[in-house]
Amino acid sequence: MDINFELYKVFYYVATCLNFSAAAQQLYISQSAVSQSIKTLEKKLNVSLFFRHTKQVQLTQEGKLLLQHIEPAFHLIKTGERNLQETLSLQRGEIRIGASDTICRYFLLPFFHLFHEQYPQIQIHITNRTSPQGLQLLKQGQVDVSIIHLPNPYLTSQMTVLPFQEIQDVFIVGKPFFSLIHRENPISLKDLEQYPFLMLEKNTATRHFFDTLCEKEGIQISPDIELGSIDLLVELCKIGLGISLVPKECLRDFSSQYIQILPIKEHISKRQLGIAYLNHVPLSKGTQEWIQLLQS
Repeated sequence: MDINFELYKVFYYVATCLNFSAAAQQLYISQSAVSQSIKTLEKKLNVSLFFRHTKQVQLTQEGKLLLQHIEPAFHLIKTGERNLQETLSLQRGEIRIGASDTICRYFLLPFFHLFHEQYPQIQIHITNRTSPQGLQLLKQGQVDVSIIHLPNPYLTSQMTVLPFQEIQDVFIVGKPFFSLIHRENPISLKDLEQYPFLMLEKNTATRHFFDTLCEKEGIQISPDIELGSIDLLVELCKIGLGISLVPKECLRDFSSQYIQILPIKEHISKRQLGIAYLNHVPLSKGTQEWIQLLQS
């Protein structure tokens, strides 16, 4: 059976007003249109829904039974409309964010705190994934925005990306390699080929940046250890297991007594963090405010 929701809307108003004229006024339609809608619905259902009198009408048993189902459904729709309006006014709702643990810890924490202070009724859902995986979640509709490293080869034409913060990658060494820092001339990338290396796994934007840098400079560095955590990379460098490349911001919690930046001859270009979202999906008011906060 085809469901004409407009007919049930008319039925609800007549059933609650018990008056065709009053129902017509609330619906902003003519009384004859109300009468015709009720007749059409009764014909579709093959029952009489009202006892008709001169001025008032009464529900039949069938009409009372139908109202038991229509009334909660009608209120549910109204509740949905109200919740939507509250969401648009930032009184409730949620934002779904995809970001790596590194980005969350070293770049987004103060923004999470500020957003929660400004909009405490909006829930923040964070899915912790690498930048490539975050873009995949975005394509699948599982997150509203992904905060990613740029450049990123996994971006597609379906996505908009807004850069919002620069980051500088640096080579780091632990105490056993501090002698490399105090050389008369800065060490070159070519020289680094002879030393043990620790890097993130291949399915990360930072690893892609490192591999692209090596290819550009014509050097070959095969990491001895591959990990999924920046913090663990720094810890292993600290105890002298090798050299690594990490965003400079990730060193703020580590003492220079145990870990230091290794100056190199070549220039390392800065990268950026970007806010990625789908072109064809409207952003909620809360998500728009989150993006604006990041860009401010």
